[in-house]
Amino acid sequence: MKQISILGCGWLGFPLAKSLLSKNYSINGSTTSFSKLEVMKLVGISPFLLSLDENEIQGDISNFLLNSEILIIAIPPKLRGNSNESFVSKIKILLPSIQQSTINKVLFISSTSVYADDNTIVTENTIPNPETKNGLQLLNTEKLLQNSTFFQTTILRFGGLIGKDRHPIRFLAGRTNLENPEAPINLIHQQDCIAIIERIIEQDCWGEVFNAVAPFHPSRKRYYTEKAIEYNLAFPQFNENLTSIGKTISSDKLIRILGYEFKNLG
Repeated sequence: MKQISILGCGWLGFPLAKSLLSKNYSINGSTTSFSKLEVMKLVGISPFLLSLDENEIQGDISNFLLNSEILIIAIPPKLRGNSNESFVSKIKILLPSIQQSTINKVLFISSTSVYADDNTIVTENTIPNPETKNGLQLLNTEKLLQNSTFFQTTILRFGGLIGKDRHPIRFLAGRTNLENPEAPINLIHQQDCIAIIERIIEQDCWGEVFNAVAPFHPSRKRYYTEKAIEYNLAFPQFNENLTSIGKTISSDKLIRILGYEFKNLG
């Protein structure tokens, strides 16, 4: 039975862990919430209370990584307002523990925010040019992991995350003066996130960079208006006086190399 460590059993990491358990993997999972430890244990995850900051790791990182070949890093930067927190420093603190462990493969969950909104079609050959603090931190973290000679890293750049309990229309409904009505959407469903990660593991596909966005790119105005109707919510109102800016993320490489067919188009 192959063992995998998942750093961050949150919205994505927890259902991913349960899915991998059903495929006979042994899972070590981390959380920063004491109350979640028992929940994780009940479904078969070996739970660890771990917290990373810029100067130290709180918790038993050695046993969390012990005997695992694969580490999945699923903790996003949480940069809000004037926060100057360094996500890169957190991962840098983690590196020695990984290098001293049995881990030889790392899957890092990144984001398409590493690319600029320049109204182009974006592939993995597009030079990243992040326009946000989150995007810049993710890109620098990607480079940090890729530069290590102790393990192979695959970078998975997800678009906007949606799922049964998570959809942007619930936040956008009824709002006015929204920007970029003609910009294309770039979303991915939780179901596809999990299936793609599992495909990478099954096919032993390491040392790669993949964009992961459903191949479905209607305009924001069209898509969110249709979703408002579907969910019986107030229509979002868009400002159409300014030129829309955005990007279209291509997942063609992922589809070709992994032979993956997206299950949910939004």
